[in-house]
Amino acid sequence: MRFLLDTEQRAFADSLDALLTAAGTPRLIREWSRGEHAGGRALWSRLADAGVFALAVPEAYEGLGPRPVELAVAFVELGRHAVPGPLVETVAAAVLVREPGPAKRLLPALAAGESVATVAYEGSYALDGDLADVRLSLAPDGLRLAPGHDAVRLSLDPARRLARLRPGGELLAARPPVREALLWARLATAAQALGVGLALLERTVAYVGQRTQFGVPVGSFQAVKHRLADARIALEFARPLVLGAAVTMAPADVAAAKVSACEAAYATARAALQLHGAIGYTAEYDLSLWLTRARALRTAWGTPRECRAEVLAARA
Repeated sequence: MRFLLDTEQRAFADSLDALLTAAGTPRLIREWSRGEHAGGRALWSRLADAGVFALAVPEAYEGLGPRPVELAVAFVELGRHAVPGPLVETVAAAVLVREPGPAKRLLPALAAGESVATVAYEGSYALDGDLADVRLSLAPDGLRLAPGHDAVRLSLDPARRLARLRPGGELLAARPPVREALLWARLATAAQALGVGLALLERTVAYVGQRTQFGVPVGSFQAVKHRLADARIALEFARPLVLGAAVTMAPADVAAAKVSACEAAYATARAALQLHGAIGYTAEYDLSLWLTRARALRTAWGTPRECRAEVLAARA
């Protein structure tokens, strides 16, 4: 398959890149990890104004969707800038809420960025459960609007704050489209991971071009070139899988894209950490914000083993 973004899609990506560059996301990520959400929510509103969250919301509920290709384009940029918040969970929520009554009540606010949503199985930890305006709980009897959350816990990625959802709450749907929501969540996670990997590669290439040993840039060493070339190849192989999966929205294609992009980002993170040396291990250095995100996304919405099993099952 030959897949190229059209002029509008490239312009959309460029506009998001400019918006997020100006926002200074490293500062916002650190504030978010401390529970200070004002700056992040302001950025969330600007992303909504750009149409990001409306891409998964049907037009009947004031959205622009469903538009999975544009969603993948947007999430690559969100990953490149490591934007904090339950981004994928808000997309999943937009797909899960399909009953006309709840959809009319909840989806317009999600599309407009006025509400932030999170999703988790009943009794389990939800990303940013303390911040979310809409907490969706997948209970044995269907989709419920969770009444609250327990104490917040930090995860491997400091910006991914976890809170256990309390059981009960309003029943929104007896048979929500869980499989469809998982499909969209995996696509968004794959695109986000691809963006994280691209950012890590870009930062590492710049670093090894500046750092010197024996009077020459580290980046001139053959072993360093090979590590970066391997990372680049893995990311470039993942890119068409992500965009192709957005076109077909076939479960096996999305699973393949998810495992490919997340493994490429994780491998790039490992290379970036090694090539940065000791400074790469410090939480104060901005690289850490992307390193921890790559590791967290690797198992979010489906582990590599689960995604590979889905691909193999479809080929059987």
